Amino acid sequence: MVPLDQAASVRILGIDPGLRITGFGVLDKVGQKLFYVASGCVKTPVGRLPGRLKVIMDSLREVIETHQPQLVVVEKVFVNINPQSTLLLGQARGAAICAAVAASLPVAEYTALQVKQAVVGNGHAKKEQVQAMVQRLLALPGSPSPDAADALACAICHAHSVLSVRHPASGMRMRNGRLG
Repeated sequence: MVPLDQAASVRILGIDPGLRITGFGVLDKVGQKLFYVASGCVKTPVGRLPGRLKVIMDSLREVIETHQPQLVVVEKVFVNINPQSTLLLGQARGAAICAAVAASLPVAEYTALQVKQAVVGNGHAKKEQVQAMVQRLLALPGSPSPDAADALACAICHAHSVLSVRHPASGMRMRNGRLG
């Protein structure tokens, strides 16, 4: 028989996609508590787009293999003033989603506004506020980098919103590679 606290645990990988820097953060939710597992950044070299996307996808596949999350949360792309930047960010996001889907993991998505609202209580919070709140919520000894903090914030947002209501093993369905 599995102890209750293990039965109600889930490992979440949060991803803050970016073409230059993609942040990732892994946490465990056990019951109603969150525990930090790992975080970091994938930095792509200057060069052609296909090679940069491969670095993102391969690096995140390695993170998935190493930490064995049960689900992935990716920040949704917002529309920039510069459409070219939005398209490039969308491609980085696509590489991140492909890494998750290739590992047969469900993917949830939240806007930056939703993530900041869930973690800081203000959808227009500054990066420093997100970093400070992530540090506090996960009892980290230091402040994570901005990109890692955003990724951890995505995971925290999902843990507090969907997973507080139900566990993926008990009723959440995957539709087209996304939790629903």
